[in-house]
Parts: sequence; structure tokens; C-alpha cells
Amino acid sequence: MAKKKVDAAHALLEALRHPLRRKLLRLCVEAKEELSPKELALLADRPVLSNVAYHVRTLAKNGALELVRTAPVRGAVEHFYRPTKLVRETPWVLAAIDRSPDSQKASTPPSTEKRK
Repeated sequence: MAKKKVDAAHALLEALRHPLRRKLLRLCVEAKEELSPKELALLADRPVLSNVAYHVRTLAKNGALELVRTAPVRGAVEHFYRPTKLVRETPWVLAAIDRSPDSQKASTPPSTEKRK
């Protein structure tokens, strides 16, 4: 069982090497509902849907996202993803995507003023 967890963590680490994947995963973690690659492309301000879809599939293949549902849209199938339990419960993953557990509690960053 420990080896399986190490393999999953290694796959996640490999997936997060790309900056767009980190951004997409951060958007998924921050979202209150599952997102499709099309929605992620809009949120990430990326005009090329196929590029975003590729990175979403890579995140899913490496255990960061899970497919939760599909919906037919104009002759195609839209896929909807959410972060896996491994992502939500692994502190280093949240840190890698600039989303620490403490940052979810605080709405504003700590003050950088010098104390008198």
C-alpha cells in the first residue's frame, strides 16, 4: 500500500511540473463545483481549448483530477472534473499550486508593514 501511495505522489509531482497544469488545478481546487476544460480555458484566459483539454487529461491521468460526469453538447460530449481526495489532503500539492490550507481561511494576505 505504501508503494502505491508513493507512486501516486510521484505521478502528481510529475503532472505539476507544468505551470499551466498548476494553474488549472488551482482553479479546480478553488471552484465550488466541477469544471469542464471549456470553463477552465475561460477562467485561465487560454484561447486554445485543445491545449487546456490536453493538460486536464494529463492531470486526470496522473491522479490530480477525477471525471465526475459528462454531458452531451451540440453533438460532442463535455467532461466535468474535480480535484481528487489526494490533492485536497496533501499539503505539498496545495503549496505547489499556491493554495495552502491556511490561505483558504484568510481572505486577505498578512500585513507586510513593519512593526513599531
